[in-house]
Amino acid sequence: MTARQATALALALCATGAHGQDSRQVAEPKLPPACAVLAAVAGGGNDAPRIQAALDRCQPGQAVRLAAGGELRAFTSGPLVLKNGVGLLLDEGVTLFASREPKLFDRGAGTCGTIDTGGKGCRPLIAIDKVRGAGIYGAGTIDGQGGRVLQGKSESWWQLARRAQKENARQNAPRLVDITKAQDITLYGVTLRDSPNFHVALNGVDGFTAWDVKIDTPASARNTDGIDPISSRNVTIAHSFIRTGDDNVAIKAGNSGPTENVTVRDSHFYGGHGMSIGSETNGGLRRVLVENLTVDGATSGLRIKSDVSRGGTVDGVTYRNVCLRNNKTPIDITSDYARDARGKLVPSYANLLFDGVRSTTPGQVVVQGFDAAHPVGATLRNVAVPGRQQLAHAVIEGRWDSVAAPDCEGRFVPFPVTGEPRVRPQLPTDAGKKLSMLEVLRTTGRAGSEITDPWDPLADPLAKGAAFKADYIVDAGAKVDGVKLFATVQAAVSRAVTDSAARPERRERLYILVKPGSYRELVYVPASNRPITLYGEGKSAQDTVITAGLDAAVAPGDYARQFGAQFDNADPAIRAMHALVRERTGNISTSGSMTMWVRNHGFQARNLTIENSYNKATGNAREECGERACGNNAPDAQANKVHHQAVALTVEGADKAQFENVRLIGFQDTLYLKSAEARVTARSFFHRSYIEGDVDFIFGDTTAYFYRSEIKSLGDRSTSYVGAPNTNWRTKYGLVFDTCRFTNDGSPNALAGKFYLARQWFHNSRCSPYAPVDVEGYACVLGSESVYRKPKGTITPTVLETVGKMLVVNSTIGRHIDRARPWSDWNRPGTLAYRPAQFTSSDFWTNLGKAGFDPVKDLGYTAAPAPADIYLAEFNNADE
Repeated sequence: MTARQATALALALCATGAHGQDSRQVAEPKLPPACAVLAAVAGGGNDAPRIQAALDRCQPGQAVRLAAGGELRAFTSGPLVLKNGVGLLLDEGVTLFASREPKLFDRGAGTCGTIDTGGKGCRPLIAIDKVRGAGIYGAGTIDGQGGRVLQGKSESWWQLARRAQKENARQNAPRLVDITKAQDITLYGVTLRDSPNFHVALNGVDGFTAWDVKIDTPASARNTDGIDPISSRNVTIAHSFIRTGDDNVAIKAGNSGPTENVTVRDSHFYGGHGMSIGSETNGGLRRVLVENLTVDGATSGLRIKSDVSRGGTVDGVTYRNVCLRNNKTPIDITSDYARDARGKLVPSYANLLFDGVRSTTPGQVVVQGFDAAHPVGATLRNVAVPGRQQLAHAVIEGRWDSVAAPDCEGRFVPFPVTGEPRVRPQLPTDAGKKLSMLEVLRTTGRAGSEITDPWDPLADPLAKGAAFKADYIVDAGAKVDGVKLFATVQAAVSRAVTDSAARPERRERLYILVKPGSYRELVYVPASNRPITLYGEGKSAQDTVITAGLDAAVAPGDYARQFGAQFDNADPAIRAMHALVRERTGNISTSGSMTMWVRNHGFQARNLTIENSYNKATGNAREECGERACGNNAPDAQANKVHHQAVALTVEGADKAQFENVRLIGFQDTLYLKSAEARVTARSFFHRSYIEGDVDFIFGDTTAYFYRSEIKSLGDRSTSYVGAPNTNWRTKYGLVFDTCRFTNDGSPNALAGKFYLARQWFHNSRCSPYAPVDVEGYACVLGSESVYRKPKGTITPTVLETVGKMLVVNSTIGRHIDRARPWSDWNRPGTLAYRPAQFTSSDFWTNLGKAGFDPVKDLGYTAAPAPADIYLAEFNNADE
């Protein structure tokens, strides 16, 4: 038979529907009964021994169930092995983390976590080997922690993979689930996340079902295929959602034999390399059905790939009712996958049927057979894929522009957030490495149209420990002259501001030396034409303390009686700041409670302690929950509450504010970083400093970089949040912590491990559009002001877009932080103050849509950022 005759026969077979699928009758699986229930416990060690012991005792047809233990929902494990007929069942909200200790996964050669030429030095997290009827079930999550730094190493699994790529080597990294020579295996309902390598690999398997499986890993994570059936038969992947860093699904057939009878249906793929066949096809692939699929945002849509080093026959593949969008190459069929491949294994692709395929966006169509004797044989029926076509050695019947292609309206759906959302996202490796102090601090100004103004605070004499010549000296025990020598810090600042105003042409910095001692006063530093440096000369920052006890609930009259006298003879700019607090109605609020208030551009402080001593003698645990404290269960519980926030330092609109070896002491709201006006940011830098507090104790909407500092969470309350950023969605960076230590006070509350790195402050919201509120007739709609008059409220665009951004990189995180869920929602669902954690701009846009707001029509935005902006993430951190 000639090549032309063979192709004609193949096309005839296509036309008659000679294509296969899984030969089994596959229905939705059922959850098995539990033979044992294991509750999560504190400790963060290796839970593998107790999980494995329970699995070994379990009888066929049953499963070991992983459940929450009170508020604890995390398990950490080394390798596990499923035996015949036994399942692993994860409750909703429970996460099984793969340990970050490479030695636990090592196969014995000591190579796991290294690079070599073999790349097979690690055991998988879950091995299903030569058994029948085993499975993984439930609405919980298995998290491979691929983006987190390995214990005892300086890089993550994904960084290892990128290094291997650059060095033309192979990484030794564990797969999440590895299934070998097994039968009738089931994955049902589970979420798989951040695998170090492939998420699910099948080899020599007969009978496999993945139903309602979510696979979720960043597009930048190399070699993190979703599900790879290899030399296997009777495989169904259905009702699943996959976004990952490599092939969403890759059907392969290598040296172990053919792959046949495979169905991929009723599923949605997102970022990744698409619905792939290959690159190993030398074992032969036949009878594959891809049906009712969407591929949205992958590099390739429908892909077949191989080359002469691994090529073979792909025969009988049907793509039916498929919708494609935003894929660079919607159809990608190539016979030279590796351009430098050597061998005699020629790829041959025949009997390909595209039956109802539409791409709603243009892209490249690539169909390249090996040569004239081995053309691609394909039939197009109701296909519409616009874009440039690159065709070679292909015999194709049909058109690429059929008007009868399926209607894809409404077919594309967001990636589902079920159970626990992505709770510990990592920055992509490239982004993490680029994130530096100079990058974060290089821009300032209005969000979305910042100006570039490079700033390197480490090059400043302040950071280098330079000795300064004091223009003014503060010494509580000295005889003052009111010109150079002062008894209070505020008096010295006042004189500096007055002297600056008298000589407006001068711009050089003024230095104020504060002698060791305790200065019980408020210090307000207004904007002026000359930057001010405040510095202590003690052996440590603890020797020089500026302290006051003032909280948000204080009445303006009480504030004036207690502190008014110190402002009587101050510079007018300082008296104006005092008047802003004194003349408020009700109480002075959070923004009036600070011990030190800085508006001075270029302000610097070194070797000082700034303290708000409110409740320091008695503890803060008995205080009521304020707007940014507990979030009561009642829908409108925040109304008419007395709040006791107490700020140590407020930096308001002061650009290039720099703090070296400064201690900030307080409870709730220790450090407030505030813009002078909405949607405008300024920059702050904290180096070798110490900041403590309990609830939202570093908060605000400006850009701040914390470097080589200690951030201590106090456990006087049962719940604690380090940060509460309310960064505008267009501002590039919010709070960034680099090479910091997140520590705790050793209290029982802290050691329970349920504190948080941050929650995103829903600043000035008076109603929430993000969850139902149990108030009859409740509504929260867009308006010109944020107000709630029961049962209805309005919210402004300014409030909606205070999304909050915080990144933690190269840092050590103590055991007090919830390892499974370090980022918290803003208060509880059902309350007026609620907003879910938003990790990226995609979350922001999706949540707006769910709340009934159109970002373009209602808010005037142009388009969602692509790629998405990152709001909350980590990179290269280590757990204590």
